[in-house]
This record gives sequence, structure tokens and C-alpha cells, in this order.
Amino acid sequence: MRWKGRRQSENVEDRRSIRGPAMVGGGGLLGLILVAAVYFLGGDPRPIIQELQKNQPGQQGAVRANAEEDELAQFVSVVLADTEDVWTDLFRKMGKSYRKPKLVLFRDQVRSACGFQSAATGPFYCPPDEQVYIDLSFYDQMKNQLGAPGDFAQAYVIAHEVGHHVQKLLGISDQVHILQQRANKEKSNELLVRLELQADFFAGVWAHHAHQNWQILEAGDIEEALQAATAIGDDRLQMKSQGYIVPESFTHGTSEQRSKWFVRGLKTGDVSQGDTFALPYDAL
Repeated sequence: MRWKGRRQSENVEDRRSIRGPAMVGGGGLLGLILVAAVYFLGGDPRPIIQELQKNQPGQQGAVRANAEEDELAQFVSVVLADTEDVWTDLFRKMGKSYRKPKLVLFRDQVRSACGFQSAATGPFYCPPDEQVYIDLSFYDQMKNQLGAPGDFAQAYVIAHEVGHHVQKLLGISDQVHILQQRANKEKSNELLVRLELQADFFAGVWAHHAHQNWQILEAGDIEEALQAATAIGDDRLQMKSQGYIVPESFTHGTSEQRSKWFVRGLKTGDVSQGDTFALPYDAL
């Protein structure tokens, strides 16, 4: 993937040097409860989060310099900048305004408005604070444990999480949350699968326009992304971890579905082609 020498995002927050769980500010658990309450009541929790973060605790510890990881952090920043430019333009064409998310780099563990998470959770997007969180060691896991190496595979992961931010801005994730409250476990999981597949589609839409704009793709890049999508399909992960598959427990979609929806976004570049909620579940 061609990325060196290009614009880096100003919306990356590096918390890798913070020892212990990074708090959402001095409010601790009370602050988290307040943020969650405002969010689920339909309010905007960002002013509260910003106020809490003014006095954010955390011990700064010396972290051994790692040139390879620092270069990866720069790469992440460039990919985030690309998503900002692509989605700002696409939202403008839809008559909407794109609000840029922040991306938080952390090490081992982090506390967000969605609660405390360890690196084992993997990259995630938190709707209440509109931030993407990633421990860069996840990319080592992709390469060594999941068999999904390559810089474009790494870019796909970021674009997928930003896809969840797009869903938040379009009101999709809030609608899904409401529907989940009324659904049983199996139906709730089905809704999650649809949400995740749409985020894969949005990642493909980003790749389509990023290549149109900056010719980012090199030989083998698409294969890297498809390999990553395949590696993190529910069926593949369940078979690897427990030796059998339980479709009713899927929350992200099968390897085939994830690849299919990423490719659909990549080929069309058309946001309107990604309504995963309009199709019968067995047609996804």
C-alpha cells in the first residue's frame, strides 16, 4: 500500500505511555455512568467526556522506543487521514456533515466511555465517545496467529472501525441498539452480524475512493484485505478455538460474508449499495 510521505491525521491520541487503565477523566466509574446515561437517553456525551478528560489521571511510564511500532503508528495516522478525506466528501455529497472520530493508540489496556477493555478485545469503536481504539500489537496477532499479514490488511481493520463511526453518524447503530432491546439473543446476534457486514462494506467503499484519489493500492493489497476478512469470520474463529461452529452465536458474519461485503463496497464505492438490513438473513 502506498502511504509514506502523505498527510497524517491530527486526530490520533497516543496513550501508549500511560501505565494502568487510562480513565475517562477524574470522574472514574461515576464519570462512565454519567456518560453512558446521557448517551442512552439520546443526548450528546462528548461535552461531558471533554470536561472529564481535563483532569485525566494516569501515570506516565517510560516505554522502550520501538522504531517499527512508531512507523506503524504513522501508518495508522495516514490511513485515518484518508478515511477523513473520503468520508467528508461522501457525506458532503449526501448533504450531511462528517464529524471526524479520534483514534486512540493504547498499550495492553484502556478505559473508554464503553468501559475498560484489554488488548485481547482487539480494535474497537466506542459510540458514546466516538473514538476508535487500537493496541498496535493486534497487527502482530493478525500476522502470526491469524495468518493475515500486510499493510493493507491493517488498513482494512482501521477502515472497518471507522465504518462503525459512519453508522453512528447516520443513525444506524442507534436504531440497531433500540431493536436489540426488544429482541431475543438469536435475533440480537443477527442484528450485530448485519451491522458488522455493513462496516465491512463501508471499509470497501473507503478503499474504492482512496484508490481513486491517491492510487494507494499495490499488487497483492486486495488479497491481503480479503485474507484478513476471511481470518476473522465467525466460522473460522469458532472452528479454530473450539473445533465446531454455532451459527446462532455469530456476531460478525462468516468469512465468506465478510469478504463478499468488503468486495461489494470496493467495487461499487456507492454507500447506497450497502443496506445489509434490507436483505433476508440467509441472503447476506
